[in-house]
Amino acid sequence: MAKKLFGLIPLLVLAYSSCKLQTSETTLPYKQQKLEIPEGGIQQLLRYPNQSNIAISAHRGGGEYEGYPENCLASFEFITQQVMAIIECDVRSTADGVLVLLHDETLDRTTTGSGKVEEKTWEEIKNLKLLDNLGNETDYHIPTLQEAIKWAKGKALLSLDVKKKVAFEAVIAAVEETETQNFVNIITYTLEAAKIVHRLAPDLMISCTIRNEFEFNQYDSCGIPWTNIIAFTGLKESPKALYDALHEKGVLCILGTIGNLDRHAKSRGDQFYKTCLEKGADILATDRPLEAALVLKEK
Repeated sequence: MAKKLFGLIPLLVLAYSSCKLQTSETTLPYKQQKLEIPEGGIQQLLRYPNQSNIAISAHRGGGEYEGYPENCLASFEFITQQVMAIIECDVRSTADGVLVLLHDETLDRTTTGSGKVEEKTWEEIKNLKLLDNLGNETDYHIPTLQEAIKWAKGKALLSLDVKKKVAFEAVIAAVEETETQNFVNIITYTLEAAKIVHRLAPDLMISCTIRNEFEFNQYDSCGIPWTNIIAFTGLKESPKALYDALHEKGVLCILGTIGNLDRHAKSRGDQFYKTCLEKGADILATDRPLEAALVLKEK
């Protein structure tokens, strides 16, 4: 299966320190460009066969790099200036209903604050500093969802992981208010959640968990058009028959996250990323988007 990652020159070398990439030594030749949305919108862009040239989804925005925290606009900018990638990020709500980007239920791991974000007001957390995944304090602050989707408009795709206790209605309202429907998709983990999102916003793209024949058949008869679906096929390679069935429906398949894909790549060599695409995946969800980008070259 031919795969392209726009703007990557085949023979590049990254400088590694242990398992971490040092950002000061990292230069990939791709420079951020305006994201061209076709007349058919994001549904046409994210359609099999993959014409978007996007083969990577940066998990939590690519926060594995020193000085660049997860769920941080500066990190999003850093990643998308170097590779074509979907930016996956997490949405939580403060006590006073401000939607923010934060993965954990608490502030402790990724910020200079502590306690549950849902028990804090926006005023209480807006000046906290973000920590990178090495524990270093940065000058960056927790972004709001509004800031993130405004940043993405015209230049990047955001995949929004809406956490528990956050209403899909509030997230969709923010998307509609900023007119960013063509630059986001909503992640869902159950068929019922996907139905809710589709009912609220029939034109939005939805990431749906489809890991086997049973789940495929559920979505095939649920009433959500396949044109609105990106399939998250799980944390390990799926049978070729599942990839083929989804591709016949025009659906792109995302594989990875939670470290499984990256652990295999580290142990087997980064060519493993390319192997996953050869076996049927279309987009790799990874904590190591720059490393993955280097091996996803045109065959």
